[in-house]
Amino acid sequence: MRSPLHIIILGIWLSATLTSCLKDHCDAVIRYVAMDPIYVTEKQFRSNDLQWMAAQPLKNPGKIYFYNNYLLINELREGIHFYDNSDPRSPVQIGYLAIPGNVDMAIKDQVLMADSYVDLLFINITDLSNPKLVTRMPEVYTLYGKTSTGAYLVGYVPNEIEEFTTCDNANAGQPWLLQNNRVFVDFAVFDAVPQNGSKVDAALQAVGIGGSMARFTIAADRLYAVDHANLYTFNISDVLHPSQTNSMPIGWDIETIFPYDHYLFVGSQSGMHIYDRQNADQPAYLSSYQHMTACDPVFIDGNTAYVTLRDGSTCENFSNQLDVVDLSNIYAPYLVISYPMEHPHGLSKSEDDLFICEGDAGLKVFDASDRLKIGDRLLAHAKGFNAFDIITLSNDLALIIGSDGFYQYDISNPEKIKQISHIPVQPE
Repeated sequence: MRSPLHIIILGIWLSATLTSCLKDHCDAVIRYVAMDPIYVTEKQFRSNDLQWMAAQPLKNPGKIYFYNNYLLINELREGIHFYDNSDPRSPVQIGYLAIPGNVDMAIKDQVLMADSYVDLLFINITDLSNPKLVTRMPEVYTLYGKTSTGAYLVGYVPNEIEEFTTCDNANAGQPWLLQNNRVFVDFAVFDAVPQNGSKVDAALQAVGIGGSMARFTIAADRLYAVDHANLYTFNISDVLHPSQTNSMPIGWDIETIFPYDHYLFVGSQSGMHIYDRQNADQPAYLSSYQHMTACDPVFIDGNTAYVTLRDGSTCENFSNQLDVVDLSNIYAPYLVISYPMEHPHGLSKSEDDLFICEGDAGLKVFDASDRLKIGDRLLAHAKGFNAFDIITLSNDLALIIGSDGFYQYDISNPEKIKQISHIPVQPE
C-alpha cells in the first residue's frame, strides 16, 4: 500500500514550548494534530440504489458546477446539492443526491459524472427526482491504498493532542511523525491553515462549467480527470456507454486541470504542466512552468496563464502571489511578472477583468488589460466572506463558493460589483 506520507506533504517548522532546560536535560511540551486514518468498505459506498433526497442544509461546501441554469454544490465527500438558478437573485434548492466520497463532478447530455472515493459514477439526471445509475467504474482512482482486509484508506480526520517529551526524543524537532498508520502534524503548522462562464473553449459550451479548482473537465467528447499523480481519460462520445481509454502518471502533488484550445493545463504544487490533447485519448506532454512548492490553480486566456500560489496546509510554501505566465511559445512558458496577494485560491476572467478568490479576504477584481500593471489596477474588493472558487458567466454574473456558503455577484460593472444572493452554511 502506498505510504500515506507520500500523499500528505506535511509542511515544515516545529514549534515546541520548552518548559525547562538544563545543560544535560530538558523537557518539552509538543502540540500535535493527530491525522487519524479513515477507512471505508465497499458496502459503505458501493450501492446501485442512488439516494435522491429532499433539500438538505449546506454544511461543508466543496466545489461548484453550472449546467443549463442548474447550480450544483458539492457537500464535501457526502453528495451534491442541486439548485434551480434561473433567477440568480433567488436560487431554489431542488434536492440533494447522496454520493459517498464525492468531491468532483461534471455533466454532459443530462448525465452526471461524479467520483465516489475510488470509483467513477455516471448518473442519468434527466429526471432529477429519479436519477438512474448508468454505470459505475470501480477502482479508477488510487487514493491512499487498500488494506489486506479490503478496506480503502480514503482520508484523515484531525484530532488535537498534547504530549510531554524530552529534547533527546528522536521525534522532537520534527514537523511530523508516523505511528500505527496515524500521521502526527505539528500543531503550529496545522493551525496556521484555513480549513477549508468565463471565456470557455467552444467545445465546452454544450456541457457544464466548473471552477478553476476542478479535477474534472470535459473537452472533445472526453472526460479528463486527475488525482494526486495521474491523468485519466474517458470516452464520453456516447455518455450512456462510457469507457476508460487511458491512464497515465504525470508527476506528483497534482491538484487541478483546465482545458483551453486543444491543450490541458494541469496545476500541481510544483508547477503548471501542459499537455496536447489533439490525440484525445493520448494526451502528450509538452512543457512545464515550475515554481516554488505551493497550491496552484490555473486559468488560461489566450497566450497568458494566470496562476495563483498560496501558503498553508499541504502546500509547504510561504508565499501568496499571482504569477502571470506567457504561453506564446507553448513549449517554453515563462514568468512575465508576479504580484503579491493575501491568500489566493480559485480565479476566473471575464473580458479584461480578472477575479481572484482571496480566502478569508474575500474577492478581488483587477483590470488585466495590461498584464504588467495588474497589481496597480484593483477595481473592486468584496470583503466579509470566504472565497474559495469562482465561475464567471456572460460578463455579468459571478458564482462564488467558500467555507461560509455560496454567493452570487452582479459583475456587470466590475468597479461596483454587487452581491445579489447568498446560500449560507448551516451550523451543525
